[in-house]
Amino acid sequence: MNILLTIFALLVVLGVVVFVHELGHFLAARWAGVRVDTFSIGFGPAIVKWHDKRGTVWKIACLPLGGYVSIYGQEDMFNRKKYSELPADKKVGHYLSAPAWKQFIIIAAGVCMNFLLAWLIYTSLFMFQPRLVANSQLPVIGQVIQESVAFNAGVKPGDTIVRIDDSKISNWGDLILAKELASNREADVLIVRGDELVSVKLSPSERWGMVADGARRADPERQGLFRAMYSGARKTYYESKTLVVVLKQIVTGERSSKQLGSFITIAEYSGRAMLAGFFTLLSLIALLSVNLGVLNLLPLPVLDGGYLLILIIEGITRRKLQGRAMEIAIMFGWVFILGLFILTMWNDLARVFGL
Repeated sequence: MNILLTIFALLVVLGVVVFVHELGHFLAARWAGVRVDTFSIGFGPAIVKWHDKRGTVWKIACLPLGGYVSIYGQEDMFNRKKYSELPADKKVGHYLSAPAWKQFIIIAAGVCMNFLLAWLIYTSLFMFQPRLVANSQLPVIGQVIQESVAFNAGVKPGDTIVRIDDSKISNWGDLILAKELASNREADVLIVRGDELVSVKLSPSERWGMVADGARRADPERQGLFRAMYSGARKTYYESKTLVVVLKQIVTGERSSKQLGSFITIAEYSGRAMLAGFFTLLSLIALLSVNLGVLNLLPLPVLDGGYLLILIIEGITRRKLQGRAMEIAIMFGWVFILGLFILTMWNDLARVFGL
């Protein structure tokens, strides 16, 4: 694959996803009357920058692997004494001048925009290119591996899985997600076999030993606007839920952390998606937008989820969290993010160079 195309595709995909996320924070801050000092796509020295009428510096930086919005006074969230000592004119447009519920909206707006972007893209794809997002593989068993969990439970080729526990199964993607959700416990599986319903129990296992019947596929049709809106929301929820399950399994050791990838993996997929066409690229942008939204909701002090959790705790306890303990928590958050970056980079480098 052309390296220049791969880099360009990475910049397009990350640029769109990051811009939409930061735009959420920016628009919410402007709505709340809070000043935004900087809107940056990328990190480091600016390649291009300009000022808008309200004094915000817009820039594209030389390391375009992320971005940020610098909101006036947000760093004083855990140093309210500094805010209280500011003269009245310096408090105008300050982050802490906004009530807590507006601060909550400012923080939450980034991930909300990511989910909104994914929903809009998925809605469009269900209307015009449903084959890219609709799982057409029906949950029909083509083969059962000898002596596997499914084999020992009595599952047979030709069976159609219609329900796993409380989850309705309409395609193979539903089956995989339901299997992951039931990874630590026995699963109740309802099967259609000919004209009868058969119930079996599948023991917890990394693999159940069922292979899909590749010939049993549904040809997805283009959907009308309202049906596509529903399908887009369901797809956004499905991808979010899938990532949450994967993260949970990595934390508990059920899944290897080697599956995590860095921007190198994103670049590879971006390049392939761009070669495959505009709609495929849109599908990847939607998926990454969902991933960014979910990851930013993790309860780490340096992520949106951490700040939202702090605001919720402060609202319940009526006490402001600050001092040395919060400084340590924030430091831990940055160490965790740095460690995750090193891990994902090592995974990709080990894969690329066969280490």
